[in-house]
Amino acid sequence: MIFSFKKFFYATACSTLLAGSAFADAVTVVSWGGSYGKAQDAALFTDASRDSGIAINRESGASMSKVMLQVESGAVIWDLVVTGSGGAANAAKNGALEKIDFNVVDVSNFLDNTYTDYCIGSDVFATVGAWNTEKYGEPGTPGAPNSWADFWDVEKYPGTRSLRLNNVDGVLEPAVMAMGIPPEEVYDFLSSEGGIDKAIDKIRELKPHISVYWKSGAMQAQLMKDEEVDFITGWNGRFDNAKKDGAKVGYTFNQALRDYDCFAIPKGAPNKDLAMKFLGEVSKAKYQANLPFHITYGPTNKEAYEITTAPKELIEALPSHPKNFSKMLAVSLDWYANNREVALEKYMEFLSE
Repeated sequence: MIFSFKKFFYATACSTLLAGSAFADAVTVVSWGGSYGKAQDAALFTDASRDSGIAINRESGASMSKVMLQVESGAVIWDLVVTGSGGAANAAKNGALEKIDFNVVDVSNFLDNTYTDYCIGSDVFATVGAWNTEKYGEPGTPGAPNSWADFWDVEKYPGTRSLRLNNVDGVLEPAVMAMGIPPEEVYDFLSSEGGIDKAIDKIRELKPHISVYWKSGAMQAQLMKDEEVDFITGWNGRFDNAKKDGAKVGYTFNQALRDYDCFAIPKGAPNKDLAMKFLGEVSKAKYQANLPFHITYGPTNKEAYEITTAPKELIEALPSHPKNFSKMLAVSLDWYANNREVALEKYMEFLSE
């Protein structure tokens, strides 16, 4: 059974070898595809591998669900996995991640709340509501959308919507704010009796206008480039890159969800010690300082802001810049650790209606 499981994962993984021989004396690093994966390769992985002398096997298709399946089956084949902070919190709660060795991974210069005992932040991003600027106007102009209430207002902003599929992270909070609940009270509301159900009821109001549910960041960008939807939730960096490619897309940081992606090591990783060393290397400021050139996600290592050569305009466009930071709601990892499984079950039931 274990052999078959391994065979399945080897067959379905999409591997790109950056250094060394595939699956031999190398750390298997798994991230996502599209512009995000390319940005990490260009800014982080390639140089960190070269400088540290640690060979890596690069794969796409990162998933905490797959990590937990590997751990439960005793057939762990991944060493270092990119994940959202909420997914990492849930996996850690279920015993699926290795504890970080802070003697190896230096977080002394990291921003507050961008790492845990099981997850080291790789970048700060925002989940935003993005729209077709030709239809609704450029951000900040009179009449342009500026809140989640606007996302739900199909009379003032008629058109098609798109929400996330098969994952509840970043789905419920916009619905709660669209109900008029202040950002600072969102997680109290979701934790209250019937709070999750009420948020899903709010999403249900929008269902007739949802023409497609997105599955990935690459799909978010493509939907806007193809003008297939008018209003969509998603990650700011994906939309910025889509705009560079000619998409008519804009967004606001007002009421956006401030979050971070992170690196985690699956419990029982075959190259745990080497993965920890690579994690310590790739978390250094000199690599993170290059990330904004490739995708507009902010560094988690504060020193990166001091040494980056990125222009002021680019730095001020990052979610972690002070002028944007205060406009957003910080995602609660505690809430996701305690409620994610129940919330996901309820959301999946909604999707199947």
